[in-house]
Amino acid sequence: MVNLTHGLSIGIERSGCEFFLTLKAIGTLTHKDYEVITPMIDSALGEVKHPIVNVLIDGTELDGWELRAAWDDLKLGLKHNKEFKKIAIYSNKDWQSTIAKLGSWFVSGEIQYFENATAALEWLKSNDEEADA
Repeated sequence: MVNLTHGLSIGIERSGCEFFLTLKAIGTLTHKDYEVITPMIDSALGEVKHPIVNVLIDGTELDGWELRAAWDDLKLGLKHNKEFKKIAIYSNKDWQSTIAKLGSWFVSGEIQYFENATAALEWLKSNDEEADA
């Protein structure tokens, strides 16, 4: 059965110049999905001169991207490239591990793939705790 539901849900938390984004991707993402989500991310990050962004992506229900949406995703990553500190992708699909490796070519921060949310969150928080010690 084809999953006709698609989209991105986003959560944005801010503390000073640090942001924590949570994204949940569902189905096959489209250009229209990025027309909604991109201005939200641009607006949130645009309020801070040098934002530092950690991202948790839930890809457990992601089937992929339409071609134009894949291009939108790449443009979004390139636009905010230097702002990303860590991106954790968790899913149960091997192809997303490959996507994480490819994404590291276009983003200055670290990208890691995880098979569960707890490990992903622990990794995202690990540098923050080390810096505080």
